[in-house]
Amino acid sequence: MTSPQAESSNGSSLPRLLFASSSSEGAPFQAFWLVVRLAVGALMIHNGVDKLGDVQGFADNVVSFIGLPFPVFLTYCAAYVEVVSSVLLILGLLTRVNALALLGTMAVAIFFHLKADGFVVPPLETASLYASVYALLLIGGAGQWSLDAIVAKKLDS
Repeated sequence: MTSPQAESSNGSSLPRLLFASSSSEGAPFQAFWLVVRLAVGALMIHNGVDKLGDVQGFADNVVSFIGLPFPVFLTYCAAYVEVVSSVLLILGLLTRVNALALLGTMAVAIFFHLKADGFVVPPLETASLYASVYALLLIGGAGQWSLDAIVAKKLDS
């Protein structure tokens, strides 16, 4: 028979699922996980800022090219997702939600590169690597050194 504490840590509630980390508790792994989260968050911010620097150019050359409606609106959406979600990812707050949003922008980027260049590796490489890391963060959570971990501890008490 399991205790209420054990049931709570098994991820039986939505808040627990959103905030709890399913990664290793070892300090070396947590340090690596933190560095990865900080790196992909910090590196992605510039993509969003670049989009905001030339909204019409990105809308015309990327969003319209792949056939999505409302290219200027979607450019702003993508840019703000990349900036805001990256900042929240760096903080480790709502990591799974933000990783999912960023994974979505990378899925669109992968589609764009496939449509524009086919299976040419260099254009696909960066978006695919980002997508892979965001998928890992979506599955594993922020780790023990994050605001999500603090929230999860509060939910447990």
